[in-house]
Amino acid sequence: MRNYDLSPLFRSTVGFDRMTRLLDAATRLDDSALSYPPYNIEKTGENAYRITMAVAGFGEDDLNITAQENSLVISGKVDKPEEERKFLYRGIAGRAFERRFELAEHIKVTGASLANGLLHVELVREIPEAMKPRSIKIEAKADKAQVIENKAA
Repeated sequence: MRNYDLSPLFRSTVGFDRMTRLLDAATRLDDSALSYPPYNIEKTGENAYRITMAVAGFGEDDLNITAQENSLVISGKVDKPEEERKFLYRGIAGRAFERRFELAEHIKVTGASLANGLLHVELVREIPEAMKPRSIKIEAKADKAQVIENKAA
């Protein structure tokens, strides 16, 4: 088990509240909690991302996706119990889950789809126009030297 004491960092920083919360939460995570359901995070373009999560056995009504501020929460719960079925082997887990993703600033969820047991959540980085880098035009000005007297020496 890993233990990191981040309290000295918390005492000497101002304005990094979100970062310290993320670091603190990351140190408290249990590795077994990260295994279900399996997921991929892929970069599909310069400012586009996709989270693909394997949710076999879940339907659209069993899944809930919530985006709030810089957080994305995907949860799943099968509401109605299946009829009494006798399994000889059950390898497809149908247990409830909740997966949280911390999103960077300006990342927006643009859509979600469920196909073949895979949930795809599309994300895009939308940087506001005011925060985008802009080019400053350099104007060439002629050096205007003033001639006070124009007499030969």
